[in-house]
Amino acid sequence: MLAVIVGAAQNILSKSAKYSLFDPCKEMAYIPLDQESKTKGKAAIDVIGNPLGKSGGALIQQILIFGLGSLSAATPYLGVILCGLVFLWIQSANDLAGQFNKAMEVDDNAGSAAGATEST
Repeated sequence: MLAVIVGAAQNILSKSAKYSLFDPCKEMAYIPLDQESKTKGKAAIDVIGNPLGKSGGALIQQILIFGLGSLSAATPYLGVILCGLVFLWIQSANDLAGQFNKAMEVDDNAGSAAGATEST
């Protein structure tokens, strides 16, 4: 019974984090883009990126389980892969933040210049 409760809590917490933290951040990345780029970018991520990531993760896990014989034998390797992916994710998020800030500065400067021309 305890395993069911822990599993349910894990599912609730992971879905809560996804919908309250990840999804809004993902949508924020599209703010500085024009409408066509937003539409194409969202379509590419939703149609190609998400399924490819899920199936790639499952493929790595299955290869390790079949190659090493059990999930418990594959766990240390999965942990190393997870740590590497988390490191790459943090690097990518920092890079995206820099690109986002740069795009927003350009957008702000363009807005300031347009406002200055209109007022003269």
